[in-house]
Amino acid sequence: MSEFVLRFVQEYGVGDRDAFMQLEARFAAMERRRPDWPQGRRLQAYAGREPTNALIWEASFPTLTDALSALERIEGDEEHERLFREQAPLITRARTEIYETVDL
Repeated sequence: MSEFVLRFVQEYGVGDRDAFMQLEARFAAMERRRPDWPQGRRLQAYAGREPTNALIWEASFPTLTDALSALERIEGDEEHERLFREQAPLITRARTEIYETVDL
């Protein structure tokens, strides 16, 4: 059975790493404090396509509808929006991705 992965990829200025990660820690604290919030994991590129100054947040969902609902919830949340407004000036590039797992 397939599942869907919602992923945010955010690149930040190399010199802004500490400030970016401090804000990201506040996002993580918000997730832990809110059990109804999508619980994701954060990845930092070590080797691969993404630059090392990119942070990836991702979470899995059982259906595409659930992934899209989570995205809508994230985009419409006031607390998240306040934090994002602080972090946005540090972001140089960002994208949202949704993947379907393939079970063969």
